[in-house]
Amino acid sequence: MQGTPVPLDVESYPVTPEGLDLEQVHIYVRHGERTPVRVRMSDPPASIPADWQMCDTAKSFHETVAGHIPTVDDGLWYRKVVENRHGKTAEGLCLLGELTDIGKKSTYSFGTALRSLYVDRLKFLPQKLEDERLTYFRSTNIARTIESLQHIVHGVYPPSTCAPGTIPSIIIRNAIDENLVSNTLACKRLALLELKFAEVAVAVWNPRLKPLDLKVSKYIGGMPLRLDGTPRASGILDTVRSAAAHGFRVPPEFMDDDVIGLIESAVTAEWFNIKSEDGRRLGMGRLLAGASEKMRRKAQPDSTDPTKLLVHSTHDSTLAALLCTFDVFDDKWPPFTSSVTFELFRKRTPASGLRALSSVWRRQDEHYVRMRYKNKNMVLPMCAEEGKHLPGSPEFCTLEAFQRRVEELTPRDWAEECRT
Repeated sequence: MQGTPVPLDVESYPVTPEGLDLEQVHIYVRHGERTPVRVRMSDPPASIPADWQMCDTAKSFHETVAGHIPTVDDGLWYRKVVENRHGKTAEGLCLLGELTDIGKKSTYSFGTALRSLYVDRLKFLPQKLEDERLTYFRSTNIARTIESLQHIVHGVYPPSTCAPGTIPSIIIRNAIDENLVSNTLACKRLALLELKFAEVAVAVWNPRLKPLDLKVSKYIGGMPLRLDGTPRASGILDTVRSAAAHGFRVPPEFMDDDVIGLIESAVTAEWFNIKSEDGRRLGMGRLLAGASEKMRRKAQPDSTDPTKLLVHSTHDSTLAALLCTFDVFDDKWPPFTSSVTFELFRKRTPASGLRALSSVWRRQDEHYVRMRYKNKNMVLPMCAEEGKHLPGSPEFCTLEAFQRRVEELTPRDWAEECRT
């Protein structure tokens, strides 16, 4: 079945060309496996459970991170107990959209893989965290992304590897100020743009989905499978993918790559096929502007910026939007715990001749940005021209070309553009 998680592969991480030094890493990771956000397909013959008992870990306040030793604080000691719509409770019962024990395990594993890569293999980060400024951890203000990041942080720098008094912070913004997602809550113009593109997708894809009715309608109460149907095709995809990720039996028709592939193509077109420059600017422009500015500061001659690893816990929509913005999206729904990474490299330019003797000459090093997704390097079309990438290595976009494109995508006044 398509949509299988793609764990971070430390062993296959490619050796960089000689002379390139890693300077900064920006990671945008989707939360781990979760329950569906609504109950769907629970009636026979689909019979996907409405209640999932897969949330045993971290029900108490002091056990939010796997392996954490509880401490005494003279208060706020409790257990979270979930009650279903019938007023019944059960051990390990999950809320809708909640990070499950499997999701906690996969995000912790992602964190340990980051440590294996950037601490143990590349020696990019120290074994022991003594300066919190080396790292930047941020999440959207959603429980599953916050919990995912807690487990990632625990994998990268567990308490035993942090100096006394050094506690990594997880940064969160108010929803109205969030730029880790395409913020339609705060940008009505973006919401209208997305609605228009979704309407186009409905017109194009609903006729293509119609032949599937004979195969799958029996699992959704006899209703036709449509992008704007009840339930929506996106909801069906969400439920099927979530159920399969947790080992629940899924109707065999949805295990057919041709069936689920068609549904996935339709849903990704509805959600992510925003090709307009306005949609890209208002959606991902601010996020990329922030990343570009951090890279600029890091790339300054004699920079004293200590930040090396930035991890952002976010959603499938963010990963797809980033990939679409740079024209490298594979039209597949981003799996749980998948990530988009931007790595900043420095190619040092040695001084020679009179410049080596001059006290006023300042080294002008070259800088490059590499984008990675699903353990693969992304060759960005915007950097394809000669002079816009490292010779012989098109996946290394020059920082100048990267920043020029980001500048084009950066709204001058986001709030004002959102109103017009």
